[in-house]
Amino acid sequence: MSVQERKQRERAERERLIVATARELAEQQGWDAVTTRRLAERIEYSQPVLYSHFRGKREIIGAVALQGATELAAAVRAATAAVAGPRERVAALAHAYLDFAARNPAVYDAIFELDGGLAYAREDTPEPLKDAFAALLECLGDVAGDGVHPGLYTETFWASLHGLATLTRAGRLPPRDTEPRVRLLVDRLAVV
Repeated sequence: MSVQERKQRERAERERLIVATARELAEQQGWDAVTTRRLAERIEYSQPVLYSHFRGKREIIGAVALQGATELAAAVRAATAAVAGPRERVAALAHAYLDFAARNPAVYDAIFELDGGLAYAREDTPEPLKDAFAALLECLGDVAGDGVHPGLYTETFWASLHGLATLTRAGRLPPRDTEPRVRLLVDRLAVV
C-alpha cells in the first residue's frame, strides 16, 4: 500500500468516526449537544482536524442524513421484500418507515428536519436521498391507481407517514394507535 493510499484510508476512517460520534451524541443528547468542540474531545482529535473533513455542524448533519437515507432505503426494501401482495407490501413499508423514525430520531431529524446543506427534489439531490425516495416509489408506485402519477402518489403517502412519525414523536398522537393509522392509510390510499 502506498503512503497516499494509507493516508486516504486514514482520512476516510476519521470521517466515519466523526459521523458515527456525531450520530451517537445526537441520539443520546439531541443535536444541540453536537458541537465541533465536543466532537473533537470525544474522538480525541483537534477541532482543526474536524474542520479538515467538515466545514461545520451543518455538513456533519448532512453526512448523517446521507448515511441515514441509505439505512432507511435498506430497511424499506428489506421489509417489502419479505411479504407478498401489494397491500401487505404497503403496510410493511409503512411499519418499516415508522419504526426507523422511532428507533433513530436524531438521524430522522437529520434527514427530514434539519439543515444539512443537502438539495432535495432537485437534479443535484445526492444519490442516497434519491434512493430512499426510490425505495418508497418501488412499492407505492404499484398501488397509485389509474390516472395517478406514481411519484405524486408516493410523495403524498410519504407525507402522511412523515406526519405520523413526527406527530407521534412529539406526543401529539398516541403511539398505541399507530397500527390503526397504518391500516387506515393502506385501506384508503392504496388502490389494489
